Amino acid sequence: MKVIMTANNSELSSMDKFCGSKFWDISLSWNTTDPELTCCFERTVLVWLPCLFLWTFSPLEVYYVINSKNKNIPWNWLNVSKLSITIFLCVLSLTEFIDNTSLDRTLYNVNIYSPLIKILTFALSALLLAHNRRKGLRVSGVQFLFWLIMVLCGAFQLRSEFRAASAGEGYLVSHFEYIVYILHYLGVLLLFVLNLFADQPPSLTKYPKSTNESPEQRSGFLARILFTWFDKLAWLGYKKPLVADDLWDLNYQDSLTKIIPLFSKHWQATLRKCHRSNQDTEISYIPKSESVSFFNVSNRKEASVLPALVKSFGATFFFAAALKVSQDLLVFVSPQILNLLISYAENKEEQWKGFVYTIILFGTSVIQTILGAQSFNRMFLVGIRIRSALVGMIYRKSLRTSTSSRKESTVGEIVNLMAVDAQKFVELMSYSNMIWGAPLQIILSLYFLWNILGPSVLTGLAVMIILIPVNGFIANKVKTLKIKQMKKKDERVKTMNEILNGMKVLKLYAWEPSFEKQVLNIRNKEISVLKQAAYLDAGTSFIWTCAPFLVSLATFATFVLVDEKNVLDASTVFVSISLFNILRIPLSMLPMIISNMIQGYVSIKRINKFMNLDELDTDNVEHDPNEGASLVIENGTFSWGEENTLKNINIRLDKSTLTAVVGSVGSGKSSFISALLGEMEKKSGRVNTIGSIAYVAQQAWIQNATVRDNILFGKSFNKLLYEKVIEACALKSDFNMLPGGDQTEIGEKGINLSGGQKQRISLARAVYADADVYLFDDPLSAVDSHVGKHIFEHVIGPNGLLKGKTRVLVTHAITYLPQVDQILVMKNGEVSETGTYQELLDKKGEFADFLINHLNAVAEDDDNPDLDELTNTLGDALADHQDLAKKLQRQKSRISESDSVPEKSNGSLQRQKSNASSNHNAPKEHSTKSTTKPEPKSGQTLIDAEKAETGSVSLKVYKHYMLSIGTLLTFAIVIMNVTFQGFSVGSSFWLAQWSSDPDLVRADNTTNLEKRNVYLGVYGLLGVGQAISLIIAGMCFAKGYTGASIAMHTQLLKNIFRQPMSFFETTPTGRILTRFSSDMDTVDAVLPFSLDAMVRDSMKVLGTLFVISYSSPPFIIIIIICGVMYYFIQRFYIRTSRQLKRLESMSRSPIYSHFSETIAGVSSIRAYQQQERFIVESDGKVDKNQRCYYPSIISSRWLSVRLETVGNLIILFAALFAVLGRDSMDAGLIGLSISYALQITQTLNWLVLMTSELETNIVAIERIKGYSETPQEAAWEIPNKAPRKTWPEIGRVSFNDFSVRYRPELDLVLKQVAFIINGQEKVGIVGRTGAGKSSLTLSLFRIIEAAQGSIEIDGVNIADIGLHALRSRLTIIPQDAVLFSGSLRMNLDPFNNNSDEEIWTSLEQAHLKSFVQDLPSGLSHEVTEGGENLSVGQRQLICLARALLRKTKLLILDEATAAVDLETDDLIQNTIRQEFKDCTVLTIAHRLNTIMDSDRVIVLDKGLIAEFDTPQNLLDRPTIFRSMCEDAGLA
Repeated sequence: MKVIMTANNSELSSMDKFCGSKFWDISLSWNTTDPELTCCFERTVLVWLPCLFLWTFSPLEVYYVINSKNKNIPWNWLNVSKLSITIFLCVLSLTEFIDNTSLDRTLYNVNIYSPLIKILTFALSALLLAHNRRKGLRVSGVQFLFWLIMVLCGAFQLRSEFRAASAGEGYLVSHFEYIVYILHYLGVLLLFVLNLFADQPPSLTKYPKSTNESPEQRSGFLARILFTWFDKLAWLGYKKPLVADDLWDLNYQDSLTKIIPLFSKHWQATLRKCHRSNQDTEISYIPKSESVSFFNVSNRKEASVLPALVKSFGATFFFAAALKVSQDLLVFVSPQILNLLISYAENKEEQWKGFVYTIILFGTSVIQTILGAQSFNRMFLVGIRIRSALVGMIYRKSLRTSTSSRKESTVGEIVNLMAVDAQKFVELMSYSNMIWGAPLQIILSLYFLWNILGPSVLTGLAVMIILIPVNGFIANKVKTLKIKQMKKKDERVKTMNEILNGMKVLKLYAWEPSFEKQVLNIRNKEISVLKQAAYLDAGTSFIWTCAPFLVSLATFATFVLVDEKNVLDASTVFVSISLFNILRIPLSMLPMIISNMIQGYVSIKRINKFMNLDELDTDNVEHDPNEGASLVIENGTFSWGEENTLKNINIRLDKSTLTAVVGSVGSGKSSFISALLGEMEKKSGRVNTIGSIAYVAQQAWIQNATVRDNILFGKSFNKLLYEKVIEACALKSDFNMLPGGDQTEIGEKGINLSGGQKQRISLARAVYADADVYLFDDPLSAVDSHVGKHIFEHVIGPNGLLKGKTRVLVTHAITYLPQVDQILVMKNGEVSETGTYQELLDKKGEFADFLINHLNAVAEDDDNPDLDELTNTLGDALADHQDLAKKLQRQKSRISESDSVPEKSNGSLQRQKSNASSNHNAPKEHSTKSTTKPEPKSGQTLIDAEKAETGSVSLKVYKHYMLSIGTLLTFAIVIMNVTFQGFSVGSSFWLAQWSSDPDLVRADNTTNLEKRNVYLGVYGLLGVGQAISLIIAGMCFAKGYTGASIAMHTQLLKNIFRQPMSFFETTPTGRILTRFSSDMDTVDAVLPFSLDAMVRDSMKVLGTLFVISYSSPPFIIIIIICGVMYYFIQRFYIRTSRQLKRLESMSRSPIYSHFSETIAGVSSIRAYQQQERFIVESDGKVDKNQRCYYPSIISSRWLSVRLETVGNLIILFAALFAVLGRDSMDAGLIGLSISYALQITQTLNWLVLMTSELETNIVAIERIKGYSETPQEAAWEIPNKAPRKTWPEIGRVSFNDFSVRYRPELDLVLKQVAFIINGQEKVGIVGRTGAGKSSLTLSLFRIIEAAQGSIEIDGVNIADIGLHALRSRLTIIPQDAVLFSGSLRMNLDPFNNNSDEEIWTSLEQAHLKSFVQDLPSGLSHEVTEGGENLSVGQRQLICLARALLRKTKLLILDEATAAVDLETDDLIQNTIRQEFKDCTVLTIAHRLNTIMDSDRVIVLDKGLIAEFDTPQNLLDRPTIFRSMCEDAGLA
């Protein structure tokens, strides 16, 4: 054996010496008609290249192995086969090495190193394979690509081996090596095929087991990069409309369980870093609760979510960025190949070279497609993970935000943070790569253009530089406008949220026009900003669409004008044009990138502001178990963020005691409870509580869930305890009435429950919680007195279920006070007295005055009956007030009424059987028994499930949007876009003609200047034509889509205000709000972009196909084939994508509904320590939404790969026809054809993307249109039937055989009722539960319409006049005092019909004048959302002031005083008697004492009038009324 390490021939290159033969032979491999590679090249470069790839990227594989959460894939045929064949290849390479070294022949380095490199590389592959199996990695992209490169590189040597063997000239080296190589290549081929498949699932994993695993997990690498694993779902979506169950489970890595801990870790680090930089800011960090509390707000630096987002999701983002950069670099291969193809045509080179150029062109396009798809996919993944993280963290933050901070952000604003701002990141991520991709492409384009055109390209560069500041100025203006628009949008959504929550009040008062006008005023300001932004966007779009043409015109003009020798030939023109086209993409994308960046910046600022709000200080309340008393406050001063509300509080409440808290309206009773809960800001002092706490709020908070779920509230079901609780809380009879028993679903905000039912369910929740401490904030005010007595005796009182617990009861019912252990008397935010009932009476201090004031308020001159035990108990304190006995009797009646007196029924649970609860004030049961009650276990839903539309979006929807834009404007937009494309194609053909004109250069090599100037001039004019048509199209479109936004919103708003009440009871507020927030945002911002892009791209595709077909007529056949492929791919995609979008939209609303519900009950959630459970619920809803959103993203990538493949085929055939037809085509046409073909991939992709985006986004129009066309209530005004201006003059009410039902398919709730109420008569309406009292009231206001008969008021049939003509002439004081954010004056007089003097008079009569005068802003005092900055009593008095302002001849009282204290009750009753003495007053009585002085009483029973007479006459004979009064202790 002779080893040759060196060679004497100095002429040989080092590689030639290495192989002992030529490394590269250009005459053998290039300048020939039959090309071949040298043996040395095949055995070095083509062997080393794949090996180098594996060694380079193996660290990536090691990274995945180390970070894998799985273990132990079982041995199976696949991994055994892979390992066996890899070992076989090692052995084969070893055999080759031994053979090379053992034979007695000249041995070169290549014979030693190449086999050794292969042995080591195959060993590495086997090692990686073994570790992948052990660590549970089912697929390896690195291994797949390694074997693919091995197959491709080995194919050349295989061809050489076969050719040498078949030519009969022997073998390349030897017969043995020939056999070894064949076996080697077969092994490589087999391994490549085996790497197409994924391995079996690992036996051990740290991830939770999935019941419906994503097919992606069991797909091979090729299936993953081509998204073929999505085929099954695409086919299913094509065959039938998809439903949520068809979708696979969310990947664990994309779930909030994985995302939140990761993001939270980095967010806490950011907060700590921010703390360190804030020297003057105090911060308390509690790791376990993931909460941070700031103080000294003005000095603190705001922490940003951006660093935490980068640290959490940066790795995937930067990997995607690397893929995008690779794709961007590959883009520049195409112009170089185009240059070679033009040269090939001009120089008549060997045909095989044309085929090689075509294959390279096609190959680079395919690689670009794959890299682009993977980059986009990962970017979208980052986007949805960021969205999940932000939504999850915003939800968590809202559970921790302090009460004072919460005032800074309304529910609507926070919903917008989730719905709009977090979503912006998904949109931003998809284009974020362009931030660096665009400058990179611009720089490289200019570099290559410099090589072709020289310094002339500087002219084009100058044009671009001039345009950049112009664009910057516009972008800055747009940024300012976007911030303004966001603020207006927040304000509008917030207002709509309030309106939807108070819709019943608006309808009863006929206030809809005023509030509709309010919303439209906000919307008009928003639209004004939107219009400005639209025209600026049109300007930006115009600048950047024209920029590439301006650049090419300036560059070509300079090129030909600076030197007569400079001639535009085909190569110069079309390689430059293809580079300009590359330049066009980043330039045209810049406005969108800038716009998205601005929106992203605005969103981050808004999210940062919310995430930096102050949180509840967990140190407000201590939990020292060594403290003797159960509840302690020492020297406590508390505030709601402004002035001190409570001061000098010192209390100690012992275990197992019952403490009552009393005081007048606004004395601080509810604040006292909040201070114990830690909800208030503690300015000084100490609060300590021992044990768990249960809290019953003054206004019951009920979830949209079953009755049982509301009571259990996250605790496990204990039947024995549960039965005790519902018995004690008097819920058993209610359960028997419900269609699904305790499994009946309660509507949103408990809309289908009476006030008393809601309060008792809230109470049952507290009792079932079996806590140590109970805080009751006046829970007995909303229930009837007999129920209140039952609850006090069985639950709260000394013998109740909670007798062993510590109880604090805020109450206005003085009769319970003798039974409590201790009484706290509140006055002006201080505890003025404490002691037992008797002790306080003996003191004759504040408490005795409090009682006397209460009783004195309604002292009357009538004969006084004997005083009861309460009078005796009061003792000497009332010795001089014997005339107050009647008041005491009245107070007694509040707690001793019989079970026959119903609670205020706020809606019918019975009616839920047909989802037909159409009002808040309906009876609780029907008078007929035609409907069989379902089994309780079946449950019953009130809220209609949101239905997803199926199939194609109707053409009517498109037509509706086009008509909203305007027929003329739509036509103008299309025509102008066609014109623009015509000018664009024309200018390209003109360049082809110019570059191919043989007469341009004379025989003496001089340029024909006249002809050149004509070419240049016409080219310039074609550009002017493009500019004019583009600017007209842009302006028309901006005007059109803003007009459509106005029309769509106005129609939606108009229709929502005209919906019957049943609509609001069966539709969650969150669902309606989605129409006004995210759906309107789509119409305002997303849809116009999709439509504009689709129209432009359609024209561009048609232009491209025309150019290629004109250049190569046979290409028309390819267009037909590709067109068919394109059509089917698009059909598959759009059907599936559309349905996925609908499912995603449907799954989005529950997130916001649940969030709104959480905010409403945040105090209760915190009191019960249920934050974690609600977080899990919210996360589940977000994950469900992501489960629908993820397939939607994949479907886009699935489409892009297939569509770009169609585009790549067009490039392939365009180049192929150019190669084959070079004899019949001039170089100019070849250049034109291929330069246009190179654009088709991007344009086709954008076209279908925009078409599908349009179709998926048009769903927003479909949803808005759906709500704009639902059946409306009767007309507000009927001009030709308007009643007299003075109507009703008398107030005479006549029911004529009147019957009513809630829905056509339901039973009658009032049956042929006939009676007359005379003018100025005071009539009480009573009846047992379900008798039809509330239905009577609702019928008067036509909230429910007559089934037969009529109601006449002063001779006018109310069914003949408009609803507003009726409702504006009636006055009601409802039970629930609903206020809206805005001025106090607006809440009293939204139409501005009354003078300030009249308003002050009404406030004086309502006993509010002094309170309002004391406010700094007086009538302009800002009422917060829901009137939260006023006490319940003050709100009720404002409702009284509203009634006094209207002062119509007919007044309806519907338990108007149930939720207020005795003092306020007396004020209201006295005012009504004095101010409405000339009016007809109908009182729905829940406390019989309020109607004892009525002129007549109507007793309803089962929808019929059972009795109608004076109270005295009814008491004088055996009647239902008499029995009710006897039960109440009034007879």
